[in-house]
Order: sequence, then C-alpha cells, then structure tokens
Amino acid sequence: MWTKAHRAKQARQERRSQRYPTDLTDTEWILIEPWLPRPAKRGRRRGVDLREVLNATRYLARTGCGWRMLPKDFPPWQTVYWWFRRMVRRLLFRTIHDLALMLDREIEGRAGSPTAAILDSQSVKAPNAAERGYDAGKKITGRKRHIAVDTDGRLLMVRLTPADLSDSAGAQLILDALRKRWPWLKHLFGDGAYDRGRLLSKAAFLDFTVAVIQRLAEQKGFHVLPRRWVVIARTMFPFRVGSGRFGSNVGDFG
Repeated sequence: MWTKAHRAKQARQERRSQRYPTDLTDTEWILIEPWLPRPAKRGRRRGVDLREVLNATRYLARTGCGWRMLPKDFPPWQTVYWWFRRMVRRLLFRTIHDLALMLDREIEGRAGSPTAAILDSQSVKAPNAAERGYDAGKKITGRKRHIAVDTDGRLLMVRLTPADLSDSAGAQLILDALRKRWPWLKHLFGDGAYDRGRLLSKAAFLDFTVAVIQRLAEQKGFHVLPRRWVVIARTMFPFRVGSGRFGSNVGDFG
C-alpha cells in the first residue's frame, strides 16, 4: 500500500533522474552520508532529504544564483539555508573537502598530507560586494582570491579580500591557517609578487621555506613557468583540476 513516505521517495527518485551537473553521484553520496548529522532519537522526524540539501548547496555554489532563485525541484530555500548554516557551524564542508583531498592524494600514490604548496591570487569583478577595492594592475574593481594549492592543483586554502590588497599581504593572512590546517606543509612556491620582506619573515617564523619563481630573462607575453601551471589551471577551471578519481572533484566542496 502506497503511503506518503513512499510517494515522497518516488518523487525524489524521479527528480534525480533529471540530474543537474552539480548533483551528487551515488558514489559521492555513499562516502559523504556517514559524516552528516544523524536523525534525532526524540521529537519530530526529519522530513527533508539531506542529499537534496547538498545538491541544492552545490547548485548554489556553482551557479551563483540567489537563495530565493533555487529551482522548484529542490527543497524550499529556507530549509536549504537552515541546513547550510548548521553544516557550516559543524565545519562539515571543510572536513569533507580535506578528507577527499587526502584520499585523492593517496589514490595517486602520494602522502595524504601535502608538504609543498603554490600560492597565487586572482582578482574578480564584484561591483555589489560590501567590501571591494580597485586592483590597479588588473584594472578590476572587486575582490581578490588568495589561494594555496598542492603540487597537483588541489585546493588547500582560499581567502577573500578586497582587490586592492597586495598579493604578499594576502598571503600573510593565510599562512597561519595553512600551518594549523596542514601541519606537514613545509615548502611554498610563488611568483615575484611574493618576494617581500614581511612575507618571507613571517614564513620563516612559521617554519616555511618560500621559493620565488621569477619570470624568464627574455620573456615576452605569457609563458607557463615551473610549479606555476597548476595554479593557473585552478583559477581558470576551479572544478576540474586534479585527478578527479575521488568523486567529481575535491574542489566542489572547497
């Protein structure tokens, strides 16, 4: 006999048959589900499918749409937002990201925790952001992403600042977080913008060694520099860098 629960389950399965590219695959869901909050033993039963909540969250992150613009085949935006805030407070997305990254490294035959990282930044337009600045070098008004990736391009850390903050000052903001989050990290690579005394002093204090990769002596135009191509790929294709064997990509939760 069909009940409301059976009909709801059937409706969810029909919705999943019309998948968005950002939806969790069955393999991803099997790996992520154990980390999600367990249903309460008392009180009202949970009426929302957390897989659909995660699908909606990934859709929001990838498309950049507003909460109220979520498609109707997702749960109500108020429900998605409430669960999103709860998961953020539990550091769930960071935990999933870090575990996926370490597993992906081990699948590739690497040590789980990285020992080297590449620093870079990217200015993006953000005319409506509450905090923004003007990047004179890129001629962009908006915000700047300061990122660190491992030597294969997996995202380790990201920090958003106004675009008028220099690369070296932005890198100083993430050094402390890098040391706490990735304690085995030792070597950092960056371009000439990171060859600054304060940054190098702070890096030495935190037991980092910084290698500055300079432009070629007679370089004209764009050239891919050693150790720098993975950062270029990350900023251009943030959801497709890395081996991608563990789910779609570890960057989807970064």
